[in-house]
Amino acid sequence: MSDDQISLPYLAAILVVSGLIIRYLFFSGPPVPRATRSPEAFLRSREAAVERIQQMFPQAERRSILWDLQRNGGNIQNTTERILAGRLETPPVTFQPPPPPGQTASSSSSASVTRQPEKPAQPDLISRYNLEGKIKAGSPAAAFSADAEADKAKKSKGWSSNRDERQAALQRRRDEMILAARRKMEAKMAAEKVTQAD
Repeated sequence: MSDDQISLPYLAAILVVSGLIIRYLFFSGPPVPRATRSPEAFLRSREAAVERIQQMFPQAERRSILWDLQRNGGNIQNTTERILAGRLETPPVTFQPPPPPGQTASSSSSASVTRQPEKPAQPDLISRYNLEGKIKAGSPAAAFSADAEADKAKKSKGWSSNRDERQAALQRRRDEMILAARRKMEAKMAAEKVTQAD
């Protein structure tokens, strides 16, 4: 009777193998013949993948994305995970990807090697928040002295219930912080010039 029993590891192996067979037979999709896929369709799908990734990560270079997609078989998820982890490798100099569909091959081949993508120039905080007048007015401390006194009077009352007053107070504080940072940077640059002159 003891010879008729099945051991537990043997039963587990049978279940695993039968599960794999069932999965292979019933749940695998039809095979996709790669020979019928045209090179144009492959390039379009690769370019669509690059566009999707660049929409998520505009700081990533097109050439690096194409290199990573080529290395991992076109898997967008793996490329995205590498970008998020900061492990996106720079392609070798010999890797020359096809030009984007909107460019001609002759103009982009030389431009892609020599020129980095241009980043749009962003204004500094002084021009962004229109603080030039306060800088030109002389001492920023004098410009904010009246505002500071008004803030002290309001602080004694506490947080204002008026939305406009709160917004004005926050904008004054933002302006003070920007101008204080500018003064510190100017002092640091002046100190560096003095040390370089010596």
